[in-house]
Amino acid sequence: MAKAKVSDIQNNESGLPGQYRTWFLDYASYVILERAVPAIEDGLKPVQRRILHAMKEMDDGRFNKVANVIGQTMQYHPHGDASIGDALVNIGQKDLLIETQGNWGDVRTGDDAAAPRYIEGRLSKFALEVAFNAKTTEWQLSYDGRKNEPVTLPMKFPLLLAQGADGIAVGLATKILPHNFCELIDASIKYLRGKRFELYPDFQTGGQIDVDEYNQGKRGGKVKVRAHIEEMDKKTLAIRSVPYGVTTTQLMDSIVKANDQGKIKIKKVTDNTAAEVEIQVDLAPGISPDITIDALYKFTDCEISISPNACVIVDQKPQFLAVNELLKLSTDKTKDLLEQELKIKLAELQEKWHYTSLEKIFFEEKIYKELEKKHATWEKVLEAIDEAFKPFKKQLKRAITREDIIRLTEKPVRRIYKLDIDELNDQIKGLEGDIKQVKHDLANLVDYAVAYFENLLKKYGKGRERKTEIKTIEVIEAKHVAIANTRLYMNREEGFLGTSLRKDEFVVECSNLDDIIVFTKGGIMKVVKVGEKTYIGKGILHAAVFKKNDERTTYNMIYMDGDSGKSFAKRFNVTGVTRDKEYFVAKEHEKSKVHYLSVNPNGEAEIVRIILTPGSKAHKKEFEFNFADLEIMGRSSKGITVTKYPIKADGVKLKEAGKSTIAGKKLWYDDQFGRLNADEKGQYLGMFDADEKILVVYNDGNYEITDQELTQKLDAEKVLLIEKFDPEKIVTAVYADMDKKQYMVKRFKIETTTLKNQFFFIKEGEGNYVEAVTTDAEPILAVQQGRGAQIRKGKMKLEKVAELAGWRTVGTRLLDYSKSVEMEWVKPKGSSQPELF
Repeated sequence: MAKAKVSDIQNNESGLPGQYRTWFLDYASYVILERAVPAIEDGLKPVQRRILHAMKEMDDGRFNKVANVIGQTMQYHPHGDASIGDALVNIGQKDLLIETQGNWGDVRTGDDAAAPRYIEGRLSKFALEVAFNAKTTEWQLSYDGRKNEPVTLPMKFPLLLAQGADGIAVGLATKILPHNFCELIDASIKYLRGKRFELYPDFQTGGQIDVDEYNQGKRGGKVKVRAHIEEMDKKTLAIRSVPYGVTTTQLMDSIVKANDQGKIKIKKVTDNTAAEVEIQVDLAPGISPDITIDALYKFTDCEISISPNACVIVDQKPQFLAVNELLKLSTDKTKDLLEQELKIKLAELQEKWHYTSLEKIFFEEKIYKELEKKHATWEKVLEAIDEAFKPFKKQLKRAITREDIIRLTEKPVRRIYKLDIDELNDQIKGLEGDIKQVKHDLANLVDYAVAYFENLLKKYGKGRERKTEIKTIEVIEAKHVAIANTRLYMNREEGFLGTSLRKDEFVVECSNLDDIIVFTKGGIMKVVKVGEKTYIGKGILHAAVFKKNDERTTYNMIYMDGDSGKSFAKRFNVTGVTRDKEYFVAKEHEKSKVHYLSVNPNGEAEIVRIILTPGSKAHKKEFEFNFADLEIMGRSSKGITVTKYPIKADGVKLKEAGKSTIAGKKLWYDDQFGRLNADEKGQYLGMFDADEKILVVYNDGNYEITDQELTQKLDAEKVLLIEKFDPEKIVTAVYADMDKKQYMVKRFKIETTTLKNQFFFIKEGEGNYVEAVTTDAEPILAVQQGRGAQIRKGKMKLEKVAELAGWRTVGTRLLDYSKSVEMEWVKPKGSSQPELF
C-alpha cells in the first residue's frame, strides 16, 4: 500500500490538523460562551441562569431541598450534579438572589456547605422582583429538546457588578469584583440623570481597599486589599477581617509560614472566629506590635493584590469592558425592559378596556337579545350581533373581531341577570386612569426608571451598606519591617563574611533581606547581600547593616596613600552604591592602608592621638587631630594631609569622643498613614536632635511620649496634637464629661517619662472625649454656640479659667455640653509653626 504524503494529510480537513483546527475552535467557543464567562444581559453564566430558572419553576413560597433544586436544574444543564451544587452554593453565599436555610458554609473561614440533602433554599423577594418576567423573556429549547429555557433572564438590576464573577476559559479569563448594592443603585440613578458616577469594589469580608489603580476594573488595573488588624495590647494583635478571596485558614497558614521563615516573630496564632472574624496573634517577647503589623501586611496574606479583568459576552462574543460601561449597559437594559413591560401592560389594559366596553354596550343596549331571535344559522346570529354594534363602533378604539363576539355570547345567562352596569362603568373609568398613567410613564421613561431604582433601594437596601473601607494603602518596604532573623559573623584576617561562620567573630543580628557594608584595611568598601559565606578581602575593619540614602551616618577615616606615603584624613557619607562592586575609599594602590576608621550615626567628630614611628624624622612624633576641623565630603574625596611621615602601626588612638557636627533631623507627620517621616510628607514637626522626643495627644483622652523611630505607626484617626516634646510647656485640654453633660478644661505639665506608654488624663466615663488641646503659652479658645439666629460667639482665655494642676486632676467646668458647640484655638500674636531651615 502506498504511503500518504504529509501534504495530502495537511490539506485534508478530515485529517488531524483539520480536525484539530475545527474541534479546538468549537471547544474553545463552547467553554467561553457556555461555561466560564457571564452574559452582559443578565450577568449570569449558563449554569447560574438554569439554577434560577429551575428554582422559579419550583417556587411556591416554601423552601426546597438543595438536592431537589439540583435535580430540577439537571433538566436544563448537561453536566454533573457537583458543578450545579457548587454554583448553587456560590450564589446562596452571596446573600442576594437566594434565601438560605441550614449550613451553607462560610466564605470567611472556607468551611464547606452541608450536603445538599440537608440544606434548603428559595428565591429571595428581590430575585423574584428583578430577574423574572415570562412576557419579556426570550426562550430556547433545552439541550435535549424537552424543555424551554431562557436565553437570558430579564434582569432589571446590575447583578454582574453586585455579585462579581470569576472564570477561566480557553485563552482568556474574567475577574469582575463585587460592588456595593446601594452604590450600584445610586450610580444607575446618576447615569439616568446624566450625572457622573464612580464605582469601587465592596466585599462581604470587609477589610480595607486601595482603589487608586483600579482603572474601572479594566485589564491592567489592580487593587490592594487588606485585613483590619488591631493592637489589643503590646503583646497581642487581633485580625478583625480577611481580604477578599482569602479564608481564615489560609491567612493563619501564611502567618505560620512567615514565622517559620523568620520574617515575623510570634508565639502563637489562634482562630477565635465566630459571628465575626477574630484571629489572635500573640507576639514574641520584645517584638514591636507596630513593626509586626507592617510585617503581617508585607509577608502574609493580610494584604493581597487583585488584578480585575472585566470580560463579558456581548452579542455572542467576549468583550473587555470597564465597570462603568457595564453599569451603563445594564441600566440601559433595565430601562428597555421597563419600557417593554409598560407597553405590554398598556396593550393588556387597552384590550381589557375594549372588552369591558363591549360588554357594557352588549348588555346596556340589550344586544344580547339577538341570541333570543330565531336565525337560520349561528353565523347569522354573529352577523346580527355585529350589525347591532355598528352605531357604537366609534366609541371603541379598535375594530370588533369575530372572537370578541363569540366571547360575549359565551357569557352565562345568570351573569346577564346579575350584571351591574354601574360596576362596568367603574371598571372602565379605572382602566382609563391606569392607561393614562402607563402612557405618562412611557412618555417619562427616565423618571419611571429612576423611581424603580429608588424603590429597590428603599425595599432592599437596608443592611447592605458598604463593608470595605476605601483608603490609600502605603507601600511597605520589606527591609523596614523584616525581623532580625539571622546572626552575621566575620573572619577578619581571611576576609570572609556570612551567617555560617559561627566559630568566628559575631557582627550583628540582621534580616536575610538586609545589605551589609564592609570596609577593609586596604581601603576597599563593598556592599553585599546577607549570605552564608562571602569573600570580601583580607583584613576586614568594619561590617554593619547598610542603610541606603543615610545622610547622617558619617565615616571618619585616616589612611596612608601607598603611592606617596603620606597620610590623609577624610569624613564622608555613603548614601547609594552598586551591590557587590568594590569602591576605593583610600588611594587605589597595593600599599595603601587604613590607619583609623570610626562610624558615627549622627556625624560625631572625635579627637584622636596620632603616634609616628620611632625612626621618623619628624621633630614631634605624637600629636592630636580633631575631625571637627574637616568638612563632610564624598566617599571618593582625597581628604587633607595629616602627616607626610609614617604612622606607627595602631598609632591612631581615640582621645576624646566627639559631638555631632551636623544639624538635627527634620521630621514630618503624615496624618494619612499615621507615620513619622523625613520625606517632607504631611505636618512639619521641627528639627530634632538625637535625644529629643515627641508628644502625641489623642482624642480618647490619652497622651504618650514617643521617640523618633520611623517604623512606629500612630492611630491617625485619634491624633489631636503631635509636636516636639518640651517638658516645660503646659498642656491645655478641653474635654467632654458626658455624665454631667458639660465641657471641662484642665492645664498640666507632662510629668511622666516612660516612652511609648499611653496615659489617660481626663475623667473616666463612658463617651468622654477630648474636644481641643494645645500647648500655647496663652491659650485662647474661640467658642460658638447655638444655631441660626441663636448663635453666640465668644473668646476665652483659659489660663484665667483653670489653674495649673497635676495631669491626673479632673479640671474645671467650662460650659454646658451641646452638639452645636464649635471650638477653635486662636493663635496668639507672634506664634508660628516650626521653621524649615
